Amino acid sequence: MSRAPDPVAAVLLAAGQGTRLGRGPKALLRRADGTTLVEHLSGVLHEGGCGPVVVVLGAGAATAAMLPGLARHLVAENADWVQGMGSSLRAGLAAVPAGHGALVVLVDQPGVDAAMVRRLLAAHRPGRITAAGFREPQAPGGVPAAGSVLRRGHPVVFGPGDLPAVRAAAHGDVGARDYLAAHPGRIDLVDCSDLSDGGDVDAVADLYRLG
Repeated sequence: MSRAPDPVAAVLLAAGQGTRLGRGPKALLRRADGTTLVEHLSGVLHEGGCGPVVVVLGAGAATAAMLPGLARHLVAENADWVQGMGSSLRAGLAAVPAGHGALVVLVDQPGVDAAMVRRLLAAHRPGRITAAGFREPQAPGGVPAAGSVLRRGHPVVFGPGDLPAVRAAAHGDVGARDYLAAHPGRIDLVDCSDLSDGGDVDAVADLYRLG
């Protein structure tokens, strides 16, 4: 008999200042429907099957923590957010309950939806690392080529056994990148190109992604 899959928490990294964008913390950016990015994505993660949802706040934490859409989730405030993503990842993983894996996602990726989360959770296997993969379009605005190479993106799912080592490897603005680079043979890419192009909101030209 096969064992039941490990429960998976979500770790939503939402602590940055958004300096390059220049619009304040990205967590507080408003979508077309009026909701903030951090509320929208935390809801998506819950709807997709993650539990609990850990929201890591830093810049603008006092404002973000009062948002009604975060009331049902766990909030982990990272006082060291200025040190970079690594400190936020450590803070988020520290709040994951024992025995849970973690699906890690960045707050500036509004293309992540519940269908993507469900697809990644369904594909994840014990002892493996599961990441969303995205194919490059043939031309701007075009459809991704079926035979094009998948590039790794977010979200990324780690099993419970990986979390201590992922925390230990996170530093500066690196997050989980060094850990992933050290374990390429354990990463399963799941094609999510039909759901999103995997892009983030990094510059003013990307604000259209807010919908």
